[in-house]
Amino acid sequence: YCNRCFTAHNVKAHAVTPSSVFLVLVFSLQYTDKEEVVLWMNTVGPYHNRQETYKYFSLPFCAGSKKTISHYHETLGEALQGVELEFSGLDIKFKDEVMQTTYCEIDLDKAKRDAFVYAIKNHYWYQMYIDDLPIWGIVGEADENGEDHYLWTYKKLEIGYNGNRIVDVNLTSEGKVRLMANTRIAMSYSVKWKKSDVKFEDRFDKYLDPSFFQHRIHWFSIFNSFMMVIFLVGLVSMILMRTLRKDYARYSKEEEMDDMDRDLGDEYGWKQVHGDVFRPSSHPLIFSSLIGSGCQIFSVSLIVIIVAMVEDLYTERGSMLSTAIFVYAATSPVNGYFGGSLYAKQGGRRWIKQMFIGAFMIPAMVCGTAFFINFIAIYYHASRAIPFGTMVAVCCICFFVILPLNLVGTILGRNLSGQPNFPCRVNAVPRPIPEKKWFMEPAVIVCLGGILPFGSIFIEMYFIFTSFWAYKIYYVYGFMMLVLVILCIVTVCVTIVCTYFLLNAEDYRWQWTSFLSAASTAVYVYMYSFYYYFFKTKMYGLFQTSFYFGYMAVFSTALGIMCGAIGYMGTSAFVRKIYTNVKID
Repeated sequence: YCNRCFTAHNVKAHAVTPSSVFLVLVFSLQYTDKEEVVLWMNTVGPYHNRQETYKYFSLPFCAGSKKTISHYHETLGEALQGVELEFSGLDIKFKDEVMQTTYCEIDLDKAKRDAFVYAIKNHYWYQMYIDDLPIWGIVGEADENGEDHYLWTYKKLEIGYNGNRIVDVNLTSEGKVRLMANTRIAMSYSVKWKKSDVKFEDRFDKYLDPSFFQHRIHWFSIFNSFMMVIFLVGLVSMILMRTLRKDYARYSKEEEMDDMDRDLGDEYGWKQVHGDVFRPSSHPLIFSSLIGSGCQIFSVSLIVIIVAMVEDLYTERGSMLSTAIFVYAATSPVNGYFGGSLYAKQGGRRWIKQMFIGAFMIPAMVCGTAFFINFIAIYYHASRAIPFGTMVAVCCICFFVILPLNLVGTILGRNLSGQPNFPCRVNAVPRPIPEKKWFMEPAVIVCLGGILPFGSIFIEMYFIFTSFWAYKIYYVYGFMMLVLVILCIVTVCVTIVCTYFLLNAEDYRWQWTSFLSAASTAVYVYMYSFYYYFFKTKMYGLFQTSFYFGYMAVFSTALGIMCGAIGYMGTSAFVRKIYTNVKID
């Protein structure tokens, strides 16, 4: 592959070379002629470990002589993602071309040479920003035998402009110099300005990869999932129609009979457990908190996808994470409402404890994982290490935004829909659960329940993983919205079918079974993440491995809680529906 030419056109459908470039827009200035254009140096790190990044000047690069400009994190997401911008010291002015100019020299002693050699052996790349447009380049290359190592010393910048705005940046690295101890290496740059017809609004388009995300397998997966939805919806509809038709026919027949003529042994299957089916679940406090958290995660996913479709968040540095944090905090009343109302319906009395657990369940899981990985990042001196001030900001959001809003939602949920209004009276003494075949046991149902929901999304998981863990920019949020809808329908249908079979076996423990059978989707997603790590990536090292599996565990758990809540809510409506139509004395 090309080691020195860095343009956006190198993006391929199935692989991205180390010379790939993509540009990200946050905020673009309008320049006047000769106005200063700042070149920021961001991070450097191994190509195969996207999340293992370090400050650019952690390698013994040198900076230009121009006066230093301070940088601050513009957003919370930018700080959490380890964006560390340092001024390059290069003198660049709008539309002012610069011929090849030496801006500094490196006194290459043995320690500095070893640092560069290590970086070249591990395929280190670096990232720079001009007008908030990142440019990626590679540090150097080795010869075929791997004995001699060379550093690229000449940065050749070509900047495209349309009117008074920058719309394109390309980098070509030249000046290959062999690394030898006790020598001086001159670092140089040049700037060429080129008029471009690219509109400012479209300057990001050519860095996307339609051939990858709109691949035919993407459409095939959507079609396959859609056919699965039709099948499952038809199956659930058939179950409902079959049971209700029999019930209505039975009621019509019983109305014409005397009490002594009725067949008292006609009750069978799910009708036998009418007095226990609405019994509170075991561990109602934890169960209610999980349902509330799952409803909130679903709300966050839906809103963030819609915002990403409307605002093109993929073009803004750190904006996706910032938006997700803001939306999660703003939707805290959803958590409190559903969790608090369900806990009240199940007769729970420690509602304050339930509120705290529901409010801090997901933040504690995410922050705990982040802080654990943060210790490893600090040990590695990586730019991913979260600053102390950012930690304090996240904690303040949890205590002063999420908790009060969750309290408001809990109070509303308890008062508006916290009264138990079950269609069947709950018996004082629980009915014994009869023995049943092994495949009707809740544990087996739970293990099998997540297969179909995972099958409906695993193709999309590949594209999402490739976007986050590799070098693709995910922008097809319409696909993601469609897959989310399909996932919800499949999950609800599967849990309804599982619950129907469980109740037919006269086992009334459907609450946890419906939740866990849907949540087991997360287990299959996490198992798939192992396959993706070992067969689809070349990641290595303690930092990247812990980062990958730590955050994949968080992602899978959150997905499982969301699917579990969706499955329970749909199954709850199904159970209420069938027992409302079965009038049992």
